[in-house]
Amino acid sequence: MSKVETGITVNLPDGSKFSLDGGATVADLAKSIAEGLYRKAVGALINGELKDLYTALSDGDTVRILTAEDPSALELLRHSTAHVMAEAVQRLFPQAKIAIGPTITDGFYYDFEIPEHSLSLEDLSKIEEEMKRIVKENQRIVRHQIPNVDQQISDFRSAGEKFKVELLEEHKNESPTLYLMQDKDGKTVWNDLCRGPHLPATGVIKAFKLLKVSGAYWRGDEKREQLQRIYATAWWKATDLEEYLHKLEEAERRDHRKLSKQLDLFSVHDEVGPGLIFWHPNLATIRNVIEDFWRDTHRKSGYQFVFTPHIASEKLYEISGHLQSYGENMYSAMDIDGQPYRAKPMNCPGHIMIYKSRLRSYRDLPLRLAELGTVYRYERSGVLHGMLRVRGFTQDDSHIFCTPSQLEDEINGILDLVEFMMKTFGYTYKAYLATRPEKSLGTDEEWAMATGALEAALKSRGMEYEVDEGGGVFYAPKIDIKLYDAIGREWQGPTVQVDLNLPQRFDVTYIGEDGERHQAIMLHRVVLGSMERFCGGLIEHYAGVFPTWLAPVQAIVLPIADRHREYALTALAKLQARDVRATVDDKSETVNYRIREAQMQQVPYMLIVGDKEAADGSVSVRHRRDGDLGMVKLDDFVERIAAEIKERQ
Repeated sequence: MSKVETGITVNLPDGSKFSLDGGATVADLAKSIAEGLYRKAVGALINGELKDLYTALSDGDTVRILTAEDPSALELLRHSTAHVMAEAVQRLFPQAKIAIGPTITDGFYYDFEIPEHSLSLEDLSKIEEEMKRIVKENQRIVRHQIPNVDQQISDFRSAGEKFKVELLEEHKNESPTLYLMQDKDGKTVWNDLCRGPHLPATGVIKAFKLLKVSGAYWRGDEKREQLQRIYATAWWKATDLEEYLHKLEEAERRDHRKLSKQLDLFSVHDEVGPGLIFWHPNLATIRNVIEDFWRDTHRKSGYQFVFTPHIASEKLYEISGHLQSYGENMYSAMDIDGQPYRAKPMNCPGHIMIYKSRLRSYRDLPLRLAELGTVYRYERSGVLHGMLRVRGFTQDDSHIFCTPSQLEDEINGILDLVEFMMKTFGYTYKAYLATRPEKSLGTDEEWAMATGALEAALKSRGMEYEVDEGGGVFYAPKIDIKLYDAIGREWQGPTVQVDLNLPQRFDVTYIGEDGERHQAIMLHRVVLGSMERFCGGLIEHYAGVFPTWLAPVQAIVLPIADRHREYALTALAKLQARDVRATVDDKSETVNYRIREAQMQQVPYMLIVGDKEAADGSVSVRHRRDGDLGMVKLDDFVERIAAEIKERQ
């Protein structure tokens, strides 16, 4: 198409340009390119921003038209389905007032205030059926610029939509918009205050499912209105929805809280308070094994172990800046001898105190201090979640003090540790380089040096990574590593930060080769993160089926009758002599009953002993997954399981 004087020219993803009449929309562009593209188009990325299909284009825009095949289009689908759900709720419950309904990972939610009615699973089925009717009506979803904001506020207030009133009053000077749901005759049947963007019509929506109802507070404030939140998901294809629902079922099966009851792992008690974990013997055993592995690995990597107090004077956190920037997450001060003290939220100030306990030379560096340090942070009760979100937790915290010339090598050393330990636990992962945020401390030169060292380390090892622009903390760029578990879910994993703030605040220095004082560089890093979250994640990663080296009980000896008990104890002694965690189950129940019980407890090996085994110095081996492995000489089995444990298979 040739460009006319009143026309515009836009840029396409392949680098080509396309000319259109002024006022043309994304839909016009799609139709001009190909009729088939127009029929499939659902929205667009204009200069990188997600937009409606009927957004007007401007001269020079870069436009990528989206179809259902494009992952970016899922945002449009889910945002639009959220509006369909809200319309359905208000059709069924006219007294309902709507709050907000954002998209989230793999779905969306919407908050409602429904006086004198608590939503049930039966209600969710009714809402789904009403949503299907709205989809079948193929209502147009039309963006509408509010011409008179004050009048619209008045209309919302008259309708009792107090949440919309509050939002619109806050954003009245930001060109607010409504999205209108219109029937085939062009009549508006429902609307919501929203920035968009959305699909062109409800008929485009294909597969959705309402998942659950939970409680919520308006604006997340416990002092505000209590709302009912419906969680849901939406996909372009029914097969994608089925696959996702299967994944949810698998996640439910692996839920660490449910498995904890079956395997007797941990508990939380109202008498003590939420977010405070009690480790039962089984999980405490697993934690001890992990900590021993952690200590051994760190010792070999040149770390020195320290311990720091659980409380400290407020003065320490004034110097560190935590009191000013992190105070809302710290617990209230306790009075000790007339001075305010705080439970520690971080281990880093304590490690700095150890560093500063004497004058350091460049010959002392790098100094690698490591601590399994317990910290306490206030989390709102609504976000606490088993072992994954708690108020007291132990971090595998380490801080490295080094010179600028040592920085890249130290980062590489940390990444070596990460690679070894994550591979041992069976995790794959992805790295992100988080760069300087808008609000930050330090000079351009300091940030460039720190970010450059992190990036150089990633590149030197050929490690794939994505740049998370502005994702660093206010005092440091960082490498964040996300772990992928057995069913592909992402977990927060190791992190490496180059701190530009605390070394200045605490005057952390060393004497250089020139005899002058120089500021040391400080690296913060965790490999496991918190022991609580890591172990909670491991329970779900393994679905409670811990590998032999981690299993609380690695082998259980099952004598067939009382006369075989003495030989069972002989087998037990040989196992324990090789540090195998083993026990004897000589209860009066049948062997088959005891085997089933051991399998329920996910014991890796069951050793059945009777007359034949006792006479032959053997054991009949049964594996929790592979079943009957036959009769094996006792000494051979002991060597085999000891090797399996040592190699952390």
